[in-house]
Amino acid sequence: MAGSRIVSLGHYQPARVLTNDELTTMVDTTDEWIRSRVGIETRHIAAPDESLDEMAAHAARKALAESGVAAADIDYVIVATCTAFDRSPNIAARVARRLDLPAPAALDLNVACAGFTHALATADQALKTGSATKAIVIGVERLSDFTDWTDRSTCVLIGDGAGAAVLVADEEEHVGPVVWGSVPQMSHAVRIEGRDATFQQEGQSVFRWATHSLPAIARQVCEKAGVRPEDLAAIVPHQANLRIIEPLARRIGATDAIIARDVIESGNTSAASIPLALSKLVQRREIPSGAPVLLFGFGGGLAYAGQVVRCP
Repeated sequence: MAGSRIVSLGHYQPARVLTNDELTTMVDTTDEWIRSRVGIETRHIAAPDESLDEMAAHAARKALAESGVAAADIDYVIVATCTAFDRSPNIAARVARRLDLPAPAALDLNVACAGFTHALATADQALKTGSATKAIVIGVERLSDFTDWTDRSTCVLIGDGAGAAVLVADEEEHVGPVVWGSVPQMSHAVRIEGRDATFQQEGQSVFRWATHSLPAIARQVCEKAGVRPEDLAAIVPHQANLRIIEPLARRIGATDAIIARDVIESGNTSAASIPLALSKLVQRREIPSGAPVLLFGFGGGLAYAGQVVRCP
């Protein structure tokens, strides 16, 4: 096969919604401060008994239901996450069990907030080479497990959730070539380190990198895919900060593209943010089927990955 295509998407968010006003009773902050600096208004927080693999399976089931692909035909499950507590079995294997898949390859991938675009590229390459024929790619996080709820600089940012995509091998290339890399000198900028770890980041460093470097890399992604920025129907970057997201289209010349702004209602959900935002846009029919969409993840490592995909 020449490539792969996304045939469907699905997403899941916990029922518990945490508002900015509630956070003002927990830490010294204000709704205006949060909105003006990162654009977030609400976020979803998993219940204590709501596991990572359970959330991932919810999103995967929704994607499967829309795909026309039988669960028994899925031969590859890849889960992007940085918030799994257990070393083994991995989350992908647990999702495969929940979905009652017969014998898939099951792989977890940890590239933090860039995880989904890395996982999508990995699945695309497996389908192109014939190592798999039908895959589920999932981004899922429970960042609330690793949050210091007394730290006002980080607790206002995070949210929990999952997003999933079903991919099939195709004679045409609907998932464009990936542009990926890292900035090792900034590997410390986003971290969850140690046995009793909490999410920490050097927000200003990440902000400066994203606003300075992201547009040039995004243009490179478009060039590699053979798509002009002005022809993009939508841009779905990692949902980290509205002040990073909103100027991106203008800076690369994609003035007519829809910009995903799911960060407003979901917060930063790390590896889940891109499939979560894309699934919502598709569900609301805001992007025409077959239209080119730029996906771009960046985060811990400091790693990044992007590709242009055709909307299912």
